Amino acid sequence: MIAVLALLTGCKEESKVIALTFDDGPNVTTTVKMLDMIEKHGITASFFVNGMHIDEESAKVMKRAHDMGCDIGNHSYSHHAMSSLSDEDIISEVESTSALIEKYTGEAPQFFRPPYIDYNRKMMDLIPLTFICGNGCEDWLPEVSPQERARRQIEAAVDGGIILLHDFEGNESTVEALDILIPELKKQGYRFVTVTELFKIKNEPLTPHNGTIYTTVPSVTQ
Repeated sequence: MIAVLALLTGCKEESKVIALTFDDGPNVTTTVKMLDMIEKHGITASFFVNGMHIDEESAKVMKRAHDMGCDIGNHSYSHHAMSSLSDEDIISEVESTSALIEKYTGEAPQFFRPPYIDYNRKMMDLIPLTFICGNGCEDWLPEVSPQERARRQIEAAVDGGIILLHDFEGNESTVEALDILIPELKKQGYRFVTVTELFKIKNEPLTPHNGTIYTTVPSVTQ
C-alpha cells in the first residue's frame, strides 16, 4: 500500500537503512578482507578502532577505509573495561586514540563505542563523543559459524539499526558471514550506510553527554 501511494503521489518510497560496524582493528589481515568484502558488495561501513593497534602499516588500512567513505570511530586505546578507570585514564584512552585517527585520516572521530559495552555516567560526562552500541551475534566465539552469525543479524535487522561485528585478526568467519548477510539484507530492502549517515538520515543530532548509547537511531530507549 505504501509503495502504491508513493507512486500515486510521485514520491519515492524511503528505503530502510542500517549501519554495519566493526570493532577491534585495524590490522593488515582481517581488516583488509573486511574492506575487500564491503567493496565487493558496493557498500560502506564504520570501523571502531583501538589505538594500540594503529601503527604505520595498519594505519594504511585504516586510511583505505576512510578513503572508501567509511567512518572511523573510537574504541579506546587498550580495550580496557573503562568504567573502573580514573578520570585521567578514561580521558587518555579516548584522546590518544582520537589523535591517532586524526593523524592518519585527517578527520577526528565523532563516535565512541566502549569496550565490552562497559560504561557509566562518568564516562559519558568525560568523553565528548556520541556513544554507540549495536546488535551483536557473539562473532568473537569460534564455535559460532558464519551461517549462524549471518542468521542472527538478519533476524535482528531493523530500520535504523546498528550491526556490531568484529575485525580482529583471525576472525575469518565474520568475513564469510558478510557474503551471506549483505546480499540478504539488500534483498529485504536495506541500504547500508555509515553511522554518520545514519544519524543524518534519521535527523538525530550528535549530542555527547546526553546519557544515550545507540543500538538503533533514533534510540528506542530515549
